[in-house]
Amino acid sequence: MKIPAAKADSFSKSPDSSIKAILVYGPDEGLVMERSQNLLHTVVEDAQDPFRVVNLDNDALKKELSLLSDEAAAISMMGGRRVIRIRSASDALTQVISDYFSNPVGDALIILEGGDLPGRSKLRKVFETEIMAAAIACYKDDEKSLPGLIRQTIENEGFSLSNDALGFLVANLGTDRRLTRRELQKLCLYKGINSSPISLEDAQACIGDTATLTLDDLAIAVGTGNIQKLEKNLLRAQQENQNAITILRAVTRHFQRLHLTAGLVAQGVPMDKAVSTLRPPLFWKVADPFKVQARKWTPRALAKSLSMLLETEANCKKTGAPAETLCARTLLEITANAPTRRRS
Repeated sequence: MKIPAAKADSFSKSPDSSIKAILVYGPDEGLVMERSQNLLHTVVEDAQDPFRVVNLDNDALKKELSLLSDEAAAISMMGGRRVIRIRSASDALTQVISDYFSNPVGDALIILEGGDLPGRSKLRKVFETEIMAAAIACYKDDEKSLPGLIRQTIENEGFSLSNDALGFLVANLGTDRRLTRRELQKLCLYKGINSSPISLEDAQACIGDTATLTLDDLAIAVGTGNIQKLEKNLLRAQQENQNAITILRAVTRHFQRLHLTAGLVAQGVPMDKAVSTLRPPLFWKVADPFKVQARKWTPRALAKSLSMLLETEANCKKTGAPAETLCARTLLEITANAPTRRRS
């Protein structure tokens, strides 16, 4: 049975009693975890209960094909229904699951957590068509679902928020449900005992798009000549699934803004006035390092770096070399030659 997106949250909190196994999958890992936890708590209060919660992995299930049925049929020593939890589920488990459905012994609730399984996934098809199973897709929150999630989370903490703050939060959250909730909780802690509605200024001071902030930090590291921070943020950007083109363009935008600012300063325009011409305005957290870079980088050096960045992007699209390698090599070269870099 395929659970519609509009009913996914309510189903995960109160699944049909006839359902014996549920596949929770999708690109939003935080939402997969949240809904899996909700399902588990419909059966067991304590997710760490060693008598009623069993965690299995793919390798163990593939080695011992009867393991799933054996665990499903087992009776808890302390009584009560059991939960069998299988993480990182993939199509490799299709046969194991199909065998179980052919003889669904026991009353355990089986929960499988999967990644972004494609439409052609055999495992998905089994859960979507089997009458005693359910499949719940977990896609990233968007502009339709995010406002409700934000308001609900904020109100549950005893706060309200302005429309401007809501708009900012919608624009800067949503890549991962778990991260979104964590950021909103951080915002509520920041607000403290202040009973006034959360304002745009509150939201801006406390929260930023994590992916954007990573790319901002990476670009600042390149302009500052900080190789260690470049490597750290490059790795983080890749872990956030930012591809080489996206990374290069983020650094290119930063250097274009530096080039514009440095050019105005070279013509005698005061730094603050030059920076004020930038659109969109500088995020306050990067304003100081940006101004330092704009003072130390010459327009000529910035133009050379921009040429390297644009050439690398073109090579990523037309050559056979790995784009990640080309991107990292260029960023490292620019960083190593930055006039702002501290040299021993």
